[in-house]
Amino acid sequence: MEQATNAVSADGQRWLTVAGPVIFLLLWSAGFPIAKIGLRYASPLTFLAIRFALSVSVLVVLCAVRRPAWPRGLDAWKHLIVVGFLVQVLYFGLSYLSMTAGIETSVLALIVSLQPILVGVLAPKLVGERVGARRWTGLILGLAGAAGVIVARSRVQVDSLGPVLLAIGALLGITGAMLYEKRTAASNDPLMANLVQYAVGLVCCAPMAMLFEHGHVQWTGTFTAVMAYLVLGNSLIAISLLLAMTRAGKVSKVAALFFFVPPAAALMSHAFLGETLPPSAWWAMGVAVVGVAIATSQSR
Repeated sequence: MEQATNAVSADGQRWLTVAGPVIFLLLWSAGFPIAKIGLRYASPLTFLAIRFALSVSVLVVLCAVRRPAWPRGLDAWKHLIVVGFLVQVLYFGLSYLSMTAGIETSVLALIVSLQPILVGVLAPKLVGERVGARRWTGLILGLAGAAGVIVARSRVQVDSLGPVLLAIGALLGITGAMLYEKRTAASNDPLMANLVQYAVGLVCCAPMAMLFEHGHVQWTGTFTAVMAYLVLGNSLIAISLLLAMTRAGKVSKVAALFFFVPPAAALMSHAFLGETLPPSAWWAMGVAVVGVAIATSQSR
């Protein structure tokens, strides 16, 4: 029985290693243009409050069916609340506010792609993970390629400092969440963890939406489809994969996947928003792919 359990666990780890990054990349990258479409129909905090409320509703039903274990002890609750605040409130909240404030989606994707550099700098001090010269080479190539795709696709320009500062705040939020998750190594049930974290997002964003926004929402078919995707694909599946991969592998390797996000988001924006991807961007995308391959390859 123990051997069978170990075999199932090993299969799960292999699946997470091979398929997890691909699925996460597609779901996460599509979130940029899809969120931009959704923000045409609702203001950012109201948009997030609805998204979090729907996510909590789905998770309550799933938890009622599956009956996962509740977090044990105050420390477990504290870890979930901190990660929920960093990801749901800081990362998503500030990203949406920056898009509404006028930053281009491509510029936001480029700023967020700096996350692996921050993780590479902070990981040795905060989680005791050594980042060698080979990994740094891959990270720098990945950043250069990602920047090349964005610059080739659209002019990197913003009208004021405010939207950029909001995007930097979002970057700090997702970086902090990955480092904190790895350092605490919490083993909470994914369903219960997501429920608590989205509840944190709802508790923080709903009052701010009522205080600072008009609350008007255009409930069109497009908005409903956008919300369904963001709740199921982005909020539930992608975030669960990100945290699972962070717990299972090296934190800087998982972070290096974010270098794929700007090129992938550029392709998604072309598909969903009709934005063009010039030929020069494909060369830059190749540089990014090589960089991520170097950064995430196993040491021999």
